[in-house]
Order: sequence, then structure tokens, then C-alpha cells
Amino acid sequence: MTGATGRGPASDDSGPTGVGPLSPRLDLAIRWAAAWHDGQHRKSSGVPYIQHPIAVAWMLDRLGFDEDVVIAGLLHDVVEDTEATLDDVRGRFGARVADLVGHCSEEKLDAEGRKRPWADRKREHLELLRSAPIEAKAIVLADKLHNLGSIAADLAEGREVWGRFNAGRDQIIAMARSSIEGLGLVDGDARLERLARGGLGVLSGIEGGSHRDEQPTGGDPLPTGDEPTG
Repeated sequence: MTGATGRGPASDDSGPTGVGPLSPRLDLAIRWAAAWHDGQHRKSSGVPYIQHPIAVAWMLDRLGFDEDVVIAGLLHDVVEDTEATLDDVRGRFGARVADLVGHCSEEKLDAEGRKRPWADRKREHLELLRSAPIEAKAIVLADKLHNLGSIAADLAEGREVWGRFNAGRDQIIAMARSSIEGLGLVDGDARLERLARGGLGVLSGIEGGSHRDEQPTGGDPLPTGDEPTG
């Protein structure tokens, strides 16, 4: 089975059968996320990129979000960073998943197809997210938490980090803090606050030169960074 992009998991149109508590639909989402991100790797560490959306989806599941949100977490980067389109996502996983993925996707190119400045697209995306559903904010906060954990892990292992981004260290840190505070500490949702507190803890460690990942308080720890997650 292949989609509009010409690439997809090797299975028939009925999809996988699921395994135990893993539903067929969630299993299919994992397969498509892996296929769409095939060949991509994380900055600095070289870890296969699929580790990131799986970690994001796992955090969302552990916080009690429903399957649509977990699947959107698995697919949150496919429109922004692969050949997949929102129509591909909608056709396979429904309108709600596609809408959530749309909220998580930045407009990286301008009307002429040129790459937009990093700061402009980050600020615009944050403003749009302020009025997005709580579920979309949760996906973005889980994404921020895991990305910051990955940066902390890479710094702790002595890898080059900041030169691999399209902005400087101070700009990246400032935008991360603004995004986390603006999305996670304003709605009174305990799940968003837990993700936000976790992200701010990791961010403080990065700023202070301590690369030990601080976990959000309350409940089981959430996965952050490039460490094994299970």
C-alpha cells in the first residue's frame, strides 16, 4: 500500500491487525510515521527520526489523551518535514487527526516557495497556537519537551548542537521559553502544565550548563531526550 507520496508501509489496504492493546489504527499510524520519516535522522545524535514522534505520542498516551491525539502526535511532523500532505493524513486517519496535525505544522515557505526566516515562522506559529485546541497545544508541548531533552542529552555527550539549527542558542532558548509559557501555563489544564513544567525544567538545565533532565512533578516520569524510552 502506498499513498500519494508513493511511499508507505508494506501491507494491504485492510491495515495491520493490531497487537494486544495496540489497536489496528494506532499500529497503522506507527507504520506510516516510520515510512514517511524513513531516512531522516535527529540533529547531532544521528538517531533515526522516528524516535522523536514515538516519544511524543508516548507522552500524550501516558497523560491520558485519546487515540486521535496520540496518532496526531505520531504524525505531527509529517506534513512539515516529509512529502505527506494533510489530505494523506485525513484520508487514512480522519479529519480530527488531520486538523491536529495542521495546527502543529508551520508554514516554512512563502508564496514564492522560498524558505521563510526562522524567527518569523516561529512567532506566527505561536500566535496561531494560542487559539488552538488544548490537544494541539499538548502535542506541541510534548514536542518541545522531547526536543529540549534531546538537546540536553547531546550537550551532555559533547556533541555539536547549536550550529546545526537555523538560529542561535539564545534565540532558540528564548523562543522555547516563550512557547512553553504561552501554551502550557495559561489554560489551567493539568496535563499542559505538567508538560510545560517539564520543558522549563530541562530548559533551565540547558541555560545553567546542567544537562540532567528535570522531570515534571507528579505521576510517572515522561521520556525526554535521546535516552532509551522503554
